[in-house]
Amino acid sequence: MKRIVFSLFILLFIGTASAQTEIKQTIRGRVVEKESKSGMFSVTVRLFKDSSLVTGTTTDAEGNYRLPDIPIGKYIIKANLVGYQPVVYGGINVNSAREVILNIEMEESAVKISEVEISARAHQGEARNEMATVSAREFSVEETERYAGSRGDPARMASNYAGVQGADDSRNDIVVRGNSPLGVLWRLEGVDIPNPNHFAVAGTTGGPVSMLNNKMLDNSDFFTGAFPAEYGNGIAGVFDLRMRNGNNEEHEVTAQLGFLGTEVTAEGPISKSSGASYLANYRYSSLALFSSAHINIGTNAIPQYQDGSFKLNFPFKHGGDLSFFGVGGMSHIDIMVSQYTTPAQDLYGADNEDQHFGSKTGIVGMTYSKSLSNTAFFKLTLAASEAGSDAEHNVVYRNPAVFKTIDSIVPILGFRFSEQKYSFNFFLNKKFNPKLSLKAGMLNDLYRTSTLDSAFNQTYYKWQNRWDNTTSYMLLQPYVQAKYKPSENLTINAGLHAQYLTLNGSKSLEPRLGLKYALTPKQSIALGLGMHSQMLPTYVYFYHQEDANGNYVRDANGNYYLHNLNVGFIHSKHAVLSYDNYISKGLHIKAEAYYEYLDQVPIEKKSSAFSLLNQGSAFSRFFPDTLVNKGTGNNYGVELTVEKFFSKSFFFMLTGSLFNSTYTGSDGVVRNTDFNGNYATNLLVGKEFKLNEKQVLSLGLKATLAGGHRFTPIDTAASRKSNDVQYIDSQTNTLQLKDYFRLDAKINWKLNTKKFTHEIGLDLVNVTNNKNVLAQTYNRDGADHATNPIVNTYQLGFLPIFYYKIDF
Repeated sequence: MKRIVFSLFILLFIGTASAQTEIKQTIRGRVVEKESKSGMFSVTVRLFKDSSLVTGTTTDAEGNYRLPDIPIGKYIIKANLVGYQPVVYGGINVNSAREVILNIEMEESAVKISEVEISARAHQGEARNEMATVSAREFSVEETERYAGSRGDPARMASNYAGVQGADDSRNDIVVRGNSPLGVLWRLEGVDIPNPNHFAVAGTTGGPVSMLNNKMLDNSDFFTGAFPAEYGNGIAGVFDLRMRNGNNEEHEVTAQLGFLGTEVTAEGPISKSSGASYLANYRYSSLALFSSAHINIGTNAIPQYQDGSFKLNFPFKHGGDLSFFGVGGMSHIDIMVSQYTTPAQDLYGADNEDQHFGSKTGIVGMTYSKSLSNTAFFKLTLAASEAGSDAEHNVVYRNPAVFKTIDSIVPILGFRFSEQKYSFNFFLNKKFNPKLSLKAGMLNDLYRTSTLDSAFNQTYYKWQNRWDNTTSYMLLQPYVQAKYKPSENLTINAGLHAQYLTLNGSKSLEPRLGLKYALTPKQSIALGLGMHSQMLPTYVYFYHQEDANGNYVRDANGNYYLHNLNVGFIHSKHAVLSYDNYISKGLHIKAEAYYEYLDQVPIEKKSSAFSLLNQGSAFSRFFPDTLVNKGTGNNYGVELTVEKFFSKSFFFMLTGSLFNSTYTGSDGVVRNTDFNGNYATNLLVGKEFKLNEKQVLSLGLKATLAGGHRFTPIDTAASRKSNDVQYIDSQTNTLQLKDYFRLDAKINWKLNTKKFTHEIGLDLVNVTNNKNVLAQTYNRDGADHATNPIVNTYQLGFLPIFYYKIDF
């Protein structure tokens, strides 16, 4: 591996011997009105290098602008038009091999000013969604690449924000303000999508590797609470992702070899005359290469995965636009502990089972949008998706005296789950005047769920079907929201979201309200209020009920009795108070205080500590007894963000949160949730060094310190009797893991030549090799079984992640 890296550096430095002609590139895009999406004429677009003006231009009749012959480097773009709020984009990275295509949306000022520029402005980092008031942020592809430890993954990138944490190192689940990762909604191109991760387990929203490739994404929004009325079926947070269009003038290719895969991205014009374009990416796992180099990736097995995505865009005359998009991936892993010659910890499997696991996810869709006038915009989306997983588990029984000797291998589990969804969504934006605009639409999802599961019951010594069902149903979500600006300083966002699930008749009506007041052009306060609801993970509805003899109950017609079928939505009420201060150019402080009350939380009918609020962050499903909507939860806390956006070759972000997260199960006891670490803080720092006109070296650091997750003591006697881990239910989450600390580093070197951009990067995860405890578990095997049956399992140790990328 060292020879490969050294050879690449030698080859690339040889390339610097080419002529020292200054390398230049083009920045271009389109400026549109935010509500109607119609092109804006005569907008002034200026380009700055730090605070110095480089060049400028104005948009044509269709809103297009072009800034040619721009030297490579980092820039700031500002767009101005009298009567509209100015827009600023920082950290624009200009390379030699790729044009920069930046589309800009501008919002009309509530107060008409004819001769002077208004002082209010859209600040960097503010959400693209015009109805967002609090707990919202725009994130860019640049950020996913710049933050140390993010691995180009939107979810891992978001875990740097205040109030957001990762569940553990082996997965990219995110915990928002103490909520379960189950409460996070993923949306792509206006469609709610299934878990977009490889090795996705039913009922989860995360995984070890994302199948969303950051090279395909446009700037997108992330919400942590009190989100606008267009978002439903989520109670914790929202990822609203957008795919960018391909370059409609030049063909461009990116090839990359790295830890996360070998991949290629291609884009270019389908028709230069019409402006139609294509964008496509394919990636294949290269982890086998790193495993052979004896690099610890958290498992002795070799994860196999591949994914692809595409977008085809066809703009029409008179404001219409038709796009086709898709994302899909397949993954498979065989964890064969029967082949181990010594005991070994594996983050992704049990210590005494051979496991075969596979998953697949695919989304394809079509969007049609059109500016109906200078004040109205319509968008229609049709999409189909499928998410499935299958597994087989076999228990490995060893000779207690000789680890290598296997007595027997016994099958105990096999399942196959599939969820298909067909979506028909639409909305209409209408701006009545500069002060009032309205957005109304409806999300319509048709589900077809198929579940099949057989497990060996060791108590009754027989095979049983825990799932065997195929069902179709719909989730309907109409919404309406309005934005009213009685003055330039005050913005009111109000909306109403409704949900209806045909499977069991569950329904919800959810008002949302946001108020934002600008104290000065740089300071504002805001208040967000809202009710939110969410259905269960679909497989939970179809779990069969077991009687006292270990048999699953059937009704009079011979069908399995689905004892969770009528469980209703979980509900959450959000209140957020926010303060924003853009102290100077590029320096931003944000503070938020929040309170969430969760009710109608599914808990077990029998007395227990179980709650849905603790699920969704592992590689296993959960098997609750009969559920009822009688649980509650409380989350409250304060958050602080101090951020210097990238300028003058430097950025930093400091985030911190103090919080409390509790719940009540059917036993009536108020407990800490699994995710109640009470505090979390992140510090990210990055610096670029311009070596010469063609070479840039970037360095980055990230330090994370957070309170440990809560956990439950193990019942040693019961575990010995069943030869499997058994917890003391009455003491659920009474213990806490030690504080979590991780230091990550990132080194990136870039070389621009006339036709190529070469990039070599190295992410160093957990550079201090800190031993963070993941969980406590029961040790079934080993010489210390009799004296020390409870052992710690640990998070990832030091992990180097290397990549080489070339653009041309």
